[in-house]
Amino acid sequence: MSDAILRPRRSVLYMPGANERALEKAKSLPADALILDLEDAVAPEAKAEARMRVAAAAASGEYGYREVTIRVNGPGTEWHADDLRAAAEAGPDAVVVPKVDSAETVRDVERALEAAGAPDHTAVWAMVETPRAMLDARAVAAAGERLTVLVMGTNDLAKELHAEHVPGRAPLLTGLSLALLAARESGKVILDGVYNDVKNPEGFEAECVQGRQFGFDGKTLIHPSQVEPCNRVFAPSTEQIARSRKIIDAFDEATREGRGVVTVDGRLIENLHVEDARRILALAEALAGRA
Repeated sequence: MSDAILRPRRSVLYMPGANERALEKAKSLPADALILDLEDAVAPEAKAEARMRVAAAAASGEYGYREVTIRVNGPGTEWHADDLRAAAEAGPDAVVVPKVDSAETVRDVERALEAAGAPDHTAVWAMVETPRAMLDARAVAAAGERLTVLVMGTNDLAKELHAEHVPGRAPLLTGLSLALLAARESGKVILDGVYNDVKNPEGFEAECVQGRQFGFDGKTLIHPSQVEPCNRVFAPSTEQIARSRKIIDAFDEATREGRGVVTVDGRLIENLHVEDARRILALAEALAGRA
């Protein structure tokens, strides 16, 4: 497994780029990753100032283990090119690009970043949030060398579908599944969309559990209060860790003894179970010492 896959991204918190206090507070929040936002959270008249503030924050090196990314304004907007140039100079962990609905958009962004001198470590995270993006997710996910993460834009997707926001997200399940299939085929990380009702912690946790069960690597968040429950839900449980170790030990013992059949607690164990167990333990090790 690549380092990009193994890096924890349970909780990925949007922070408004125009708000200096928010950018400072983010340094103490236990989120795995931050999206310093120049798009939806910033008014048009504040875009230029926010761009400078976010670029300085991303280049500061003051966010510890947190992965720091910059969400630029979308392709076709008047701010997009300047945002990409500023992000390339700042050298964040990644540039988050909204409204990505084609492989060509990914390639355009990568060319712009490289032309502006972006360091090799600056990845591209593509937000998929339109019907076209869902239908072309396979091409998008495989489009670029810098592209490491797909980010679900579920609010925009619901708007485009004329869908209602309902518990269980039935109107969005087809799109979520298509994007997940594309991410897994191409070996990319994929993050679930946001949950809007910050005063409904039970509903939020239920959606985190659904996202984890679906196979998402983590979830994007809109409020610091969502970080702790999200971290808890997307981290391997004590039971999962213990079972993973048991599976690996049993499989290794059977291999040494030349046995072709392995069982753990009465269940047949195959290579695929061992691979998943190793993934869980690798994630648990990567999370050691974090909140």
